[in-house]
Amino acid sequence: MSDLIFKLNNPLIISSSTGVTTRANEILFTSKEFDGLQDNLINISIGQVVEVSSDVNFNKVTLEPETLTIGTGSKNLVFKDGIISGSLDTESDFIITGNYTPEDGLTFKGALNAPNTTFAATQTTQSNNTGSTKFGTEIDSHRQRFTGSLDLTGSLDLNSNVQYVRISNDTTTSGSSDKSIITEKVAFAKLQALKPDRDYLRKSFVHTGSFVNSTTSSFNAITASAPTNLTNTTENDFMFFINGMLVENDALTISQKTSTNLELHLDSSELGYTIAGSDEIIGFGKFNS
Repeated sequence: MSDLIFKLNNPLIISSSTGVTTRANEILFTSKEFDGLQDNLINISIGQVVEVSSDVNFNKVTLEPETLTIGTGSKNLVFKDGIISGSLDTESDFIITGNYTPEDGLTFKGALNAPNTTFAATQTTQSNNTGSTKFGTEIDSHRQRFTGSLDLTGSLDLNSNVQYVRISNDTTTSGSSDKSIITEKVAFAKLQALKPDRDYLRKSFVHTGSFVNSTTSSFNAITASAPTNLTNTTENDFMFFINGMLVENDALTISQKTSTNLELHLDSSELGYTIAGSDEIIGFGKFNS
């Protein structure tokens, strides 16, 4: 009695596809029906091993719904069309041959080493490992900021005009250098040194004299003392008026009798007249107050 053979009424059809190879008894085929009448060893294979430990290569991967997520923790990576988001830690060199545009900020935990680095946005900074470094694009570019200290080993060039080589803290300003910028301390010390001269030159007060005799009037005042580097105060630093008429300096002398009493002496022969008790005598000039 021969073997009992069952034939499928609806044959099984096996077809190959892109990346999938089909063989029947080691013979390649693209599509074939199998109804059970023949004994066939069917082999379906792809172009590479896909075990857990295998190195798998794909020329092109199409994802649905167009995203690929790697990892499940806080540092997972999400791949989209033209976008990589998430946290990326590299254990070796990370080389980009084209432009790299992050969606958010870019943070370096280590050193950034580049022979030429250009930052372009509303303003531009170009930093070179040798030569010059550029901040901003034009002369009116503003808001170039350094939040830490600035250490210059060379000169400071402003508008290619004057090159400053240092910031001076010399309160004597003895160097008279046109290559130094002074500090607040130097400016304060210099202005304080000029204050006595300035205060003296600004002194200008008016006092009314009291009748002593026909050639003498007394003022309850004291003359201002000139600083050591200025000429001493004399009658030439005053103007005196008798009843509104200016007295010429050749016809008068002044003397500080006491700390609160200054006397005006008139030369009646030069003046041509004497004064009376009813006359008003006004003094204007370098009184101390």
